[in-house]
Amino acid sequence: MDEQERMDVIAVGAHPDDVEIGCGGTLAALVKQGLRVGIIDLTNGEPTPLSPDVETRLAEAQKASAILGVHQRIILDLPNRRLFDDFESRIELAKQFRIFRPRVVLSIGAKTPMASPDHWQACQITDAAVFYSRLTKWDQYFDDLPVHKIESQIYYSFFFETEWVGSGANQFVYDISETLESKLDSIRCYATQFPPEKDYIFRRVEAVAIARGASAGFDAGEVFTTTRAIGSKDLMGTLFP
Repeated sequence: MDEQERMDVIAVGAHPDDVEIGCGGTLAALVKQGLRVGIIDLTNGEPTPLSPDVETRLAEAQKASAILGVHQRIILDLPNRRLFDDFESRIELAKQFRIFRPRVVLSIGAKTPMASPDHWQACQITDAAVFYSRLTKWDQYFDDLPVHKIESQIYYSFFFETEWVGSGANQFVYDISETLESKLDSIRCYATQFPPEKDYIFRRVEAVAIARGASAGFDAGEVFTTTRAIGSKDLMGTLFP
């Protein structure tokens, strides 16, 4: 692959709109910093009650991607509503990691009770795919794609979880003060998922972002959980970002 096509960061969701809700503000901010950012949706999200067809949902996803400024969006052909953490799903995602060779992967980080169980399956699939991406002596499953070691994996959260303010173990808040509106606009692209009667969703997403940001002294923020302790070599830079 041409170096210009490699991704610095890839965010993985179960359906188109997951990433926008969970970490859209962060992705938009990273793009503004000059990083190459991609999104991988494990399913196309269809069927859903108000979407007429797959093409409509895909058009919504592309419009949302353009608002965030991401460089690449891949939608895998895994089944919505029947997404399971199995070997084939792990391989399909790991292939994408080997193709785009990201340094960082952002993943759904928790179960979402009363919402789609696909979210938790996506979390487990991503965990496994990050590991599979670096395994040698498995070329028969990966079309001879070169192995790739992902340097860091972090988890994003929706607004369903109880531990969401950024004060939990290994949690940090990323400043999206300048990209909150882009996040909200990207979610609004999914008109089939958020019709006028669900307008309250946007108020909730905004309120959560403001509360998360306030916990760290920002106007708005998104919470992430790391897989290892957060370290620093710059005390003042860490305390006063």
